Amino acid sequence: MKRKSLTMFTIFLFLACFLGSQTAMAYSTLSKNDEKVIYLTFDDGPSVMTDKVLDILKVNGVNATFFLIGNQIKGYEDMVKRIYTQGNSIGLHTYTHTYKKIYSSRKGFISEMLKSQDEINSIIGVKPTIIRFPSGSSKHLTKGFLEELHGYNFKVYDWNAVMSDGVNCNTPPDKLYREATKTTVRDHPIMLLMHCDYMHKNTCKALPRVIKFYKDNGYEFKIINDKTPEVYFPIKNNK
Repeated sequence: MKRKSLTMFTIFLFLACFLGSQTAMAYSTLSKNDEKVIYLTFDDGPSVMTDKVLDILKVNGVNATFFLIGNQIKGYEDMVKRIYTQGNSIGLHTYTHTYKKIYSSRKGFISEMLKSQDEINSIIGVKPTIIRFPSGSSKHLTKGFLEELHGYNFKVYDWNAVMSDGVNCNTPPDKLYREATKTTVRDHPIMLLMHCDYMHKNTCKALPRVIKFYKDNGYEFKIINDKTPEVYFPIKNNK
């Protein structure tokens, strides 16, 4: 019994540290203003859950940004078209999402983004240039790497608010709602990280309440495009 309690405590401590640090790190890179803006962002699609997310967005009259994994697109081409034609924006989340592969070298990372870009372009006739690092850019982005990415017209977007659905897809909807609506940076534009892979049913259950909360509090819903200022965690290395 003691061993089980210790394990649960360790998991809880890990989640608290991960979510707290990832959220806090992003704040210093954002420009403060009084404008109430929120960017709903979804990683790890497309999947059957992406379709449900799109239904919810449509019913509520808002749009979001979807960072797609290239090798998951096959069989979901119509869904990619729907994301785009419904007024949402599409970003790149690598081609394989395999960490050992995508983070083995800068060249490999860029190659993954370009391959995913080509896949999406073949479907909607548009080459997305907005990208998101799997698990965020904090351990990988340097000033030199950022310059390389800019050379391909890529722009980086992390987040400053997050659901824990990416760590535990079974997190109860009520908890996901509290996480998505609890932030200490109300004077910042909010960039909220969520997920829409096949296992994220609870995310879909929480989403309508999240949208209602921000609507009731006067927020404007925007999508990320190539004119949106970049949002990335503070860079610690110049090389």
